[in-house]
Amino acid sequence: MDLFKIISDIEKVDPEVYERFDTRRRAFKHLTGLGQKLTAAALPGLVGALFNKAYGQGTGSLPADVVAVLNLALQLEYLEYNFYNAGLNTPGLIPASEVAAITTIRNDEAGHIKVLRQALGNQAFSQSDVPVTAFDYTGQGSFPDWNTNTAKYFGVAQSFVDTGVRAYKGGAPILINNKDILQAALNIHSVEARHSSHIRTVRRALASNAVGTIVAADPNDLNNKPKSWISGQDNGGAAPNATPVNTRPVYAAGGVVTVGSTPLPSPAEDNLMHAQFNAQTGSTAPTGLTITPAAASEAFDEPLDAATVKTIARNFRSAAGAALGLFNP
Repeated sequence: MDLFKIISDIEKVDPEVYERFDTRRRAFKHLTGLGQKLTAAALPGLVGALFNKAYGQGTGSLPADVVAVLNLALQLEYLEYNFYNAGLNTPGLIPASEVAAITTIRNDEAGHIKVLRQALGNQAFSQSDVPVTAFDYTGQGSFPDWNTNTAKYFGVAQSFVDTGVRAYKGGAPILINNKDILQAALNIHSVEARHSSHIRTVRRALASNAVGTIVAADPNDLNNKPKSWISGQDNGGAAPNATPVNTRPVYAAGGVVTVGSTPLPSPAEDNLMHAQFNAQTGSTAPTGLTITPAAASEAFDEPLDAATVKTIARNFRSAAGAALGLFNP
C-alpha cells in the first residue's frame, strides 16, 4: 500500500489530516521530493516524524481511527510480502525470467512494512513480524498447489493485484478536493495497473508453454489467457469455479464507498454506466468498427470498497492469522 493511499484512508476518518501535516500543496511538495533527497532506509523514520508532527503526539498516542487504518494497511502488506517471499524461496516455482520482477515487488512490500511500523510504533496490531504461517494461500483449500504449480501461483498473484487496483480506485473519490495528492495517487494507481498487466502477460505465456515471450490474449479463455487489462468481469478471473473460495468477487460488484455523506456504489467490472452515461451505446465508433460491451467496460477501472476487500483477504488467513485478528470486519 502506498503512502498517498494511506493518507487518503486516514482522511476518511480525519478530514483535517492535510492541515495537520501542512498546507496541502506544501505537503505534496515535501512528499514528492522524497525520492530525490532520501534513501529507502531513511524513509520509515521520516514517515514516523510526519505523523508525530501531524498529531502533535508521540509514539503510542495516535488516534484510534488512524491506528485502525494503518494497521489494516500493515496486515495487507504482510499478506503480500509473505506470498512473494514464499514464492521466491520455493525452488523452481517462479520462472527464471520472472525472478527479478517478483523480487522487486517483494522488496517493495518489505519497505512498506517498515514505513507502517515506524508510523504506528507500539500501536501496531502485532509487535512481531507476521509470519507466513498466519496466512493460508490455499484459500481454505481452494488452491492446494499454489506453491507447486507455477500457473496457479501467478493466478493467485493476479487475483491479489487486481483486488489492489480496484481498492486503490475505491479511495480516489476521497481525494477529489485535494488536486495535487489526487494526481500523485492516480499516478501510483497506474503503476499498480502495470503490475497487473505484467502478471497477466506471464499467465498467457505460461498457458501457452512459452514463458519469456509475448502471447496474445484469448477472449474465449480469459481465465488462462487474459488480456493485459480487465475485460468485463474477466469470466470470473483465474479460478471462477474453485471451492470453497473462487476469484469471482474480485471482479464482481462490491459495497459502498462513502464520500462525505454521499454513498457511491462499487459496480462490477463489466459496468457500462458512468455518471448516467452509457459508455457503449452513448459512444460513436470509428467507421467500420463496433464498440462491444467488453470494449466499453475495458475503458474504466471500477472501485472496490474496503469491506469487500477485507472479505476477500480473510479467505487467505490461517487459524493463526485469525487469532491475530487479521482482516477482522
